[in-house]
Amino acid sequence: MCKKLLIKNLFSVKLYTVHQYLNVTLFLYVFPQMIARGKNASDLFPAVVKNVACKNIEVKKLVYVYLVRYAEEQQDLALLSISTFQRGLKDPNQLIRASALRVLSSIRVTIIVPIMMLAIKEAASDMSPYVRKTAAHAIPKLHSLDPEQKDQLIEVIEKLLADKTTLVAGSVVMAFEEVCPDRIDLIHKNYRKLCNLLIDVEEWGQVVIINMLTRYARTQFLNPNINESLLEESSEKAFYASDDEEDEDKKAEAATLAKRKPYVMDPDHRLLLRNTKPLLQSRNAAVVMAVAQLYFHLAPKAEVGIIAKALGMFEPYLKSFYIRSTDPTQIKILKLEVLTNLANETNISTILREFQTYIKSMDKDFVAASIQAIGRCATNIGEVRDTCLNGLVQLLSNRDELVVAESVVVIKKLLQMQPEQHSDIIKHMAKLIDNIQVPMARASILWLIGEYCEHVPKIAPDVLRNMAKTFTNEEDIVKLQIINLAAKLYLTNSKQTKLLTQYVLNLAKYDQNYDIRDRARFIRQLIVPTDKSGALSKYAKKLFLALKPAPVLQSTFKDRDHFQLGSLSHLLNAKAAGYQELPDWPESVPDPSVRNVEVKDSVCARRTVLTGPEGAGVLLLQTTRGKSDSGSGSESASASDESGSGSESEESREETESEDEEEDEEKEKKRKKRLDKTKAKKPAEESAESSDQLVLPNVSCSAPSFPQRAEQWHRGQKTRQEGSEESEKCLRIRERIRKQRIRGRVGGGVRGGTIAPSGSIKMYELLHRITGEGLAVEYCFSRQPFSPDPNMVAVQIQFTNNTNSETKNLHIEEPRLQSGMRIREFTEIGLQPSGESVTVVMGIDFCDSTQAANFQLCTHTRKFFVSIQPPVGELMTPVFLTENDFKKEQGKLMGMNEISEKLMLGEKCVNEHVIVERVTATANLSRVPCGSEKECRFAGKTVSSGCLVLVTVPTKEGGAAQLTVNCEKMLIGTLLVKDIMQALSQ
Repeated sequence: MCKKLLIKNLFSVKLYTVHQYLNVTLFLYVFPQMIARGKNASDLFPAVVKNVACKNIEVKKLVYVYLVRYAEEQQDLALLSISTFQRGLKDPNQLIRASALRVLSSIRVTIIVPIMMLAIKEAASDMSPYVRKTAAHAIPKLHSLDPEQKDQLIEVIEKLLADKTTLVAGSVVMAFEEVCPDRIDLIHKNYRKLCNLLIDVEEWGQVVIINMLTRYARTQFLNPNINESLLEESSEKAFYASDDEEDEDKKAEAATLAKRKPYVMDPDHRLLLRNTKPLLQSRNAAVVMAVAQLYFHLAPKAEVGIIAKALGMFEPYLKSFYIRSTDPTQIKILKLEVLTNLANETNISTILREFQTYIKSMDKDFVAASIQAIGRCATNIGEVRDTCLNGLVQLLSNRDELVVAESVVVIKKLLQMQPEQHSDIIKHMAKLIDNIQVPMARASILWLIGEYCEHVPKIAPDVLRNMAKTFTNEEDIVKLQIINLAAKLYLTNSKQTKLLTQYVLNLAKYDQNYDIRDRARFIRQLIVPTDKSGALSKYAKKLFLALKPAPVLQSTFKDRDHFQLGSLSHLLNAKAAGYQELPDWPESVPDPSVRNVEVKDSVCARRTVLTGPEGAGVLLLQTTRGKSDSGSGSESASASDESGSGSESEESREETESEDEEEDEEKEKKRKKRLDKTKAKKPAEESAESSDQLVLPNVSCSAPSFPQRAEQWHRGQKTRQEGSEESEKCLRIRERIRKQRIRGRVGGGVRGGTIAPSGSIKMYELLHRITGEGLAVEYCFSRQPFSPDPNMVAVQIQFTNNTNSETKNLHIEEPRLQSGMRIREFTEIGLQPSGESVTVVMGIDFCDSTQAANFQLCTHTRKFFVSIQPPVGELMTPVFLTENDFKKEQGKLMGMNEISEKLMLGEKCVNEHVIVERVTATANLSRVPCGSEKECRFAGKTVSSGCLVLVTVPTKEGGAAQLTVNCEKMLIGTLLVKDIMQALSQ
């Protein structure tokens, strides 16, 4: 109570100096503690809401956090601050704008619905992607408050779906799923964009998008296994069909299959499968599960094995699935399921020992599931069947009736596989029947004795005698098995059991249960022939003593295919609230043109990277305006433009090189004029000087950040110009070096003009000489610019002919590339003499991905399937930055764009020189000057998109010795951290 009064008094004071600090302290410590302990802090709402107009950003953010928690409970007081929230929507700070919208959408009062709608519409057009993301989160809240606003909210969703920012994508798809999941037409034009952005979306957004695209694909694409399903259906014969009818059906089905066109997968269907495949290696288990269910429901059967490989990664971590006593029963059963599925010949002994300890648990349901798991292991792995049987027989002497009962049921199923070899076990179980009281266990023992009574001819009649004494007191399920045992013994050993069987049938004739009375009357007519007996009495032995197939112990998750894999309904085996049925495949091909994005005046851009002052990368966009075809959007248009430029003749390349020499002097003069001006020009003003050239900094792959960074780059040029005249000299020297490099390079396809790799560059085997029938092929990443297309990685390939004959027509065919990847083939090698080696250079645009580029390497007689997979370090190109530039760019790439890991330097990393050598060998990065002796800095950019990559490596171990990578693409940064840590830890 005293604490609450203290808080109220402090909040009543205007926020100056000391009181401001105290308020922040109370927000940070008192409120979270009270709320976490379950204490109600809503009494302080009037005191807190007074500070909503505070100008201190930290206090305002904390007030908003408090209001989000209690706004719904204290609606009247929250309404008094509506005007303050509306002013907060115009605040320069994006966090304040987002927090204001979040609080506004948390006030559940219908009277402010128009204000909320207006705020959401304005936030959807905000310059900050974080605010737009918050607007997407507010859409479902407003829809639940007032469903009549659905039409206007759909318009906002349609607008946000067109957003190209990865931060917004997951949130708007979640809003789409909650507000209008049936409006598939909104996804058509954004389908390809969502597929391409998927790899960079945050993890929970990836789960939402994958689930939505799974439903979308089931409505827009044909079943990839349609022909296989038809064959399976045609192979099944009707039960009552005659042979003639079956032949006619087969002919009709064959004619139908002949008319059906062969299945060809839609390119958009393949795009979805390609772009989700890398996410099988995500660190988030929910993402892996979402991709697994997508492949399970959408992929051809031949490709579903990819899921098994992804799930197979758990096998080395078998001990991670061992069960703890603190686990809930449902988790225990799921872990048992995983352990049973991972069991094989090598680890079964370890798993069985683990199962034995589980049987001692106090959780009865878990014990029963453990015994069933032992039975499944025995069924799946024949080598341990006898071991499992012996272990289960030992459990028959357990004091716990449930353990004994479950063991009997499992043993019964296992004995059906090899009954003649286990008669001793049947005898042992017969002796225990007096001590077992669980009805199911008693019934299972009686069924075993009756089914295999010929293997125990001396024990079976005695068991029937004992059971006839207690017949009237047994449960119904046991009585039915006693009747069956009596009938089977009457047919096989009537001399000893005839009178006993009649006694049992007489007892059953007057039983209270009508099922038992009917069974007794039916069996009497079958086994005791009379004048009134029917024809079936002749076949009594065949009916009762027929060989029965051994049961297959299956998982409890086996019969849940009608639910979507990975859903809550699939887990519970019951339809949960909000579950959406997975749509059936369409019978006819839907119109694929609905996913084409029409652009009237598109800008087809071809990018060329130049080296600017201080070595900074500059992106030159050569634009041509015109009408583009309604293909796959601007991305496909630019890709086709780049691929088209790759087919230029060698004459055009020679002409452009000669023109470059003539224009060098003019460009040099223009560059001097720009450096001499006192004010840096804006990108728009520079574009006005030349209608077809726009110079932008190549430090980011996101389009919205280009103008801002261009202005910063030019401002940096001005500062360096005013501070020192050395920049102009450096410019001339570097430009001269650049021209020499361009003239000295040889484009892809020119044999003999290869790039000589340095000694530290690693060679990889592309084709072994045995597999290649004497042709050996090796390749390396030369780390040199690929002159025909600077967005491609230069790959140097060496062919060695180890045969006694000539090799002819060496070339590449049928490249199989992931979405967005391109390849620039080398010119065909017409003739390679025996014993000689030939080296060529080809270019590959890996699209900032470590996915392999697959293609066929062909000679005049053979074709070899090969693939080139780049290490992540080979996707980089060095960038020269000053220390100040490094710090500026690093400040922009914080938060979600930063990956840090604690680094333990290896024994050989004794000095800075070794660390720099290993980092540059692992990644093609450039050293950045650094005033600190405790760390080294490196900079580079991705070859394909030009995304900036900054690396900070500690040179001395300590408490804060962390390897840090700042990169706009999280996947690139994560892989780079892994490779550098591996190189430095050795």
